[in-house]
Amino acid sequence: MDERSGEGRSAFGFTGTWQDYAPIAFTNLLLTIVTLGIYRFWATARERRYLWSRTRFIDDRLEWTGTGLELFIGFILVLLIIGVPIVLLQFAAQALMLRGYEGAGALLIIGLYFGFLYLFGVARFRAVRYRLSRTYWHGIRGGSDDQGLRYGVSAVWKPIVGSLALGLLIPWSLVSLWNEKWREMSFGPHRFTSDASPTPVLRRMLLCIAIAIGLVVAAGAIFGVTFASLGDSAPTASLSLLFVLFPLFYILIFVILPVTFYAVFFRECVSHMSLGGLDFAFAARTKDWIKLFLGDIALVIFTLGIGAIFLGYRHWSFFIRHMEAYGEVDLDTLTVSATRQPGQGEGLLDAFDIGAV
Repeated sequence: MDERSGEGRSAFGFTGTWQDYAPIAFTNLLLTIVTLGIYRFWATARERRYLWSRTRFIDDRLEWTGTGLELFIGFILVLLIIGVPIVLLQFAAQALMLRGYEGAGALLIIGLYFGFLYLFGVARFRAVRYRLSRTYWHGIRGGSDDQGLRYGVSAVWKPIVGSLALGLLIPWSLVSLWNEKWREMSFGPHRFTSDASPTPVLRRMLLCIAIAIGLVVAAGAIFGVTFASLGDSAPTASLSLLFVLFPLFYILIFVILPVTFYAVFFRECVSHMSLGGLDFAFAARTKDWIKLFLGDIALVIFTLGIGAIFLGYRHWSFFIRHMEAYGEVDLDTLTVSATRQPGQGEGLLDAFDIGAV
C-alpha cells in the first residue's frame, strides 16, 4: 500500500481536539492530587490510550495496550532494586569521608555517578522498547529483544567522548546514540534502520555557538557604551538596562538557540530512518519548534501552571502533524512481532520523572 495513494493526504493524521482531551486531563489531575501522586501511572496510560486512538497511520488507527498497573509495578521495582541500594551507597560514601577515607568515599561517589548515567541510558532504551511493544497497528506491535545493556554502556562513554575537543563531538555522540538505539527496534517482522549523519547537526551547533558569542559581545558593547556616555549615572542606568535586557538575552541563548539545535538534530535523525519499505521524514522547521516551546511557556505561565496538563497533548499533536512517511506497505507480508514483550512499564524513567509522552 502506497501512503501517497490516499488522495494526497499525509500518512499520519491526528483527529484529537483539546476540547475532547480536557476532561481526561482535568480528571487525571484531580485523581493524581487526591491519591498523592499514585494515580499518575494510570493517568499516563489513559492519556496515551486517547492520543494513540486519535492517531491514524495510512488506513488504520494506532492502539495503546499498556496499563497503569504496568507502569506502577515498574516504578516499584526501580525503588526496591535500584533506589534503595543507591541511597545506601550514598550513606556509605558519606560515612567513609567522615571516618577519614576521603579517597574511598570519592571513588564511591564517582562510581555512583557513572552508575546513574548507565541506568539512565538503559532507561531510555527500555522506554522506547516498552512503548513500541504496547503500540498496535493492524493488530501488529513493535518491540525489541535487546535488553538495552550495551546501549547503557554507550550512553556513558559516548557523551564523555563527545565533550572532548571543546564539545565539537557532541553531535556525533547524540546521533550515534540515536542510531544505535533505533537499529535494535522493530515493528512486526521489520527492523528499523537509522543512518543519520552528525554533519548537519555539527553545522547547526557551530552556528548557535557563533550567535551566542555574538550576543555576549553585543551585550558587552551595550553596557560599555552606557558607561562611557552617561558618566556618574552610568551604574544606575546599567542596572536598569540589565533588568530589561537580561531576560531577553537569557531566552535567546538558553531557550531559542538550544531549540534551533534540537530542531536540526531531530529532523536529521528521523529523516534517515526506515522500516521495511517505508522511509520517514520530519517536516517541522526551527520556527515550528520555537512556536511550540514558546507556546508551552505561555500556557504554563498564564494558567499558573495548570496548563501543564495539556503539554503531552500539544507535543504528541505536534509530532504527528509533522511526521511523514514515503514508500509502500504490503499488509500481506506483515506478521505479528516475535519480540518478547516486557512485563512492566518504563519504571526507571518514571523514577526520574521523565516518563511522560
